[in-house]
Amino acid sequence: MIIAFILTGVVSMLAAGGGVYFIIRALDRSRKQDAKTQAAEIVHRAEQDAENHRREVEIQLKEDAMRQKEKIDAEAQAMRQENHEKERLLNKRQDMIDKQGDDLRKQEKLVETNQRKLAEKIAEQKKKVADLQEVYDQQKQTLHELSGLSREQATERLLTNLETELQNEAGAVILRHEKKVAEQCQEQARNVLLLAIQRYAAAHTAEATTCTVDISVDDMKGRIIGREGRNIRAFEKVTGVDVIIDDTPGVVILSAFDSIRREVARLTLNRLITDGRIHPSRIEEIYNEANNEVQVFIQRAGLEAAQEVDVQGMKDRVVNLLGRLYFRTSFSQNVLRHSIEVAFISGLIAVELGLDERLARRCGLLHDIGKAVDHELEGGHPKIGADILKRYGEPPEVIQAALCHHDDARVANPYTVIVAAADACSASRPGARRETLEHYIKRMEELESIAMEFPSVEQAYAVQAGREMRILVNSGQSTDETAAKTCRDIVSALQERVQFPGEMTVPVIRETRTTQIAR
Repeated sequence: MIIAFILTGVVSMLAAGGGVYFIIRALDRSRKQDAKTQAAEIVHRAEQDAENHRREVEIQLKEDAMRQKEKIDAEAQAMRQENHEKERLLNKRQDMIDKQGDDLRKQEKLVETNQRKLAEKIAEQKKKVADLQEVYDQQKQTLHELSGLSREQATERLLTNLETELQNEAGAVILRHEKKVAEQCQEQARNVLLLAIQRYAAAHTAEATTCTVDISVDDMKGRIIGREGRNIRAFEKVTGVDVIIDDTPGVVILSAFDSIRREVARLTLNRLITDGRIHPSRIEEIYNEANNEVQVFIQRAGLEAAQEVDVQGMKDRVVNLLGRLYFRTSFSQNVLRHSIEVAFISGLIAVELGLDERLARRCGLLHDIGKAVDHELEGGHPKIGADILKRYGEPPEVIQAALCHHDDARVANPYTVIVAAADACSASRPGARRETLEHYIKRMEELESIAMEFPSVEQAYAVQAGREMRILVNSGQSTDETAAKTCRDIVSALQERVQFPGEMTVPVIRETRTTQIAR
């Protein structure tokens, strides 16, 4: 029974499985049928879409073709218009060329006509020149016959007259231009110099270096001399100066060419007199102290001078030489104060002329630096100063100013002229220097003798301390024009043979007097 139940269950399961199989097959065939139907629909829709797209593409292509055609037509129309415009311009230019060609042909005909007329006039002029030459030769022959002069004699006389006329005309031209230039230059130079000197107000007195030592009692002279002259010999040996002790009360004179050495000796002697202990060892000790003090003073004086005129960057040796000028005088004028004054005036003149004020001051301050050692080296102080400044690397303008401020060489830059003018202003102002009467008279006679060397000069007078030379010329031997030439020649001779500060005015006076007596 159990087996039968099992068999029944198995059969039922097989039957159920078969039914399921058939059902699945049926469903599978149904799905395949549906898939075919859907695929057919999809293919149909795809064919329709492709047909629609094909139509759209054809329409788009037709539209593009139409637009391209319109564009090509427009471009063709523009090109036709442009070609038409070019053709019109070419026609216009062709007309202009044709017109210009006609004008050129007319001008060629006019030029040919003018050339023909010109050739005729030239031929006519040549004929007239030939006729004039023939007449001139006849007149010249007649003139030779009437005057009795040969051709050479007539030429010589003509050239002589021509030379005389040219000299007179040259003198007149020189006189006219010199007067004009002198007035302009004098006015401008006067304004510049007056302004510079007015802006720099310096004292008109200069310190004078003394070489005397005052003593309180005359007994001190014996102590200075010492036993058998021991002290005075030691003093002279150490200091290098000569001690002069005479009967003059209360004074001992120190004599030495070197002003610095004389100053050291003066300080030494003053301190020895104050100290009272005078013997060789003490003399040497005090001398060393005084010498060191003077050297410090020299360096300080140089620095103060450089600071006063605002000149910087100088070497210590140059500053030392500048300070040594404090003890140097020229015609009683202190050279250091003179250099400072020249520096200020040079700077002011440079400002008026639009030049470098600092460089002008440097040139003016160092222009007399050679005077610090001119007693130790051979040569004049301009050459010595220029060599020193070149050795210590000063600018070329400064070296040139030191070398040529007395017109010893050719001037190469304006600063040399400025320094020379400032040096003359400082040296020639009232109270700056003193000059002996003998030297003054000798200089005046030399100036007058140079002027009297010229044949037409009758009298010559040097006035204003040699700053003006008045010349009187013979009116019968000279004219106004030749007087101008004589004045120029005298000035050239004075410039070549005489050295003078500043400038010298040379007026030449020619006077004609006619006197008659009425009865």
